[in-house]
Amino acid sequence: MKIGMIGLGRMGINMARRLMKNGHEVVVWNRSPGKVETLMNEGAIGAYTIKELTESLPPPRIVWLMLPAGAPTEIALRELRSSLETGDTVVEGGNSFYKDDIHRAKAMEEAGIRYMDAGVSGGIWGLDNGYCLMVGGALEEFARLEPIFKSLAPENGYMHCGGIGAGHFIKMVHNGIEYGMMQAYAEGFALIEDSPYTAELDFSQLAGLWNQGSVIRSWLLELTGKAFSKSRRLDELKGHVEDSGEGRWTIQQALETGTPVPVLSAALFERFSSRRDDDFRNRVLAAMRREFGGHPVRDKK
Repeated sequence: MKIGMIGLGRMGINMARRLMKNGHEVVVWNRSPGKVETLMNEGAIGAYTIKELTESLPPPRIVWLMLPAGAPTEIALRELRSSLETGDTVVEGGNSFYKDDIHRAKAMEEAGIRYMDAGVSGGIWGLDNGYCLMVGGALEEFARLEPIFKSLAPENGYMHCGGIGAGHFIKMVHNGIEYGMMQAYAEGFALIEDSPYTAELDFSQLAGLWNQGSVIRSWLLELTGKAFSKSRRLDELKGHVEDSGEGRWTIQQALETGTPVPVLSAALFERFSSRRDDDFRNRVLAAMRREFGGHPVRDKK
């Protein structure tokens, strides 16, 4: 099949490569043209405007977006709405909020354009290992685009999750779970680091051990082991952890439905804490302990 790929970031560029590796023709566009030229040297068809990209595709056209959520995606969708034709399809594969898909699909439908949303997981390893795809939209359109999903994903690695927005909704929850898993691993290793046994333990070997038949084995743990193999205690890193919009949207969804998610919410708030040096909350706590119990406090030097 022939497909347009808009957005050649860490995910988009390797998704285009994986599609080409599996025999698809790929037309690429990116805000910075350097990556377009890189892929042209690898066999892609380059475009320097979104209109040029759509003109390079045969109808019914298929265009896949891999842009940052928010304004970059909205701008590209507006351009596509004016340059695509009835019967063409847009797949929005970025980390967008699922409720935005519903409004976008309606706007596209008014122009006769089909819209699908795809949650994509796989990171920088997706080129070789494949991408897990969570797809929302019309089932008949899912079936038509299935050769693309099959090429991008590992075996049994793609799924039709429901109507418009379902793909991004499932990816949102996926990322919320990811936050919780990562936090649990981090706290476990921290507990060992603070124990009397820390000097004798190689954390990389320990992560490898836990991945051999234990109930907490996972790919995240494998990646953690790789990190420890490069740096015994990660001393060169600052413990500043960003969060994606999806982690926050997961908690917002839980508030809307009244679903208790204490682990997921705690993991998100812990990321907020990681960015605060000399946290005011902790100064207040220290002051209260001093006032009610005469406990010692540490003054700034």
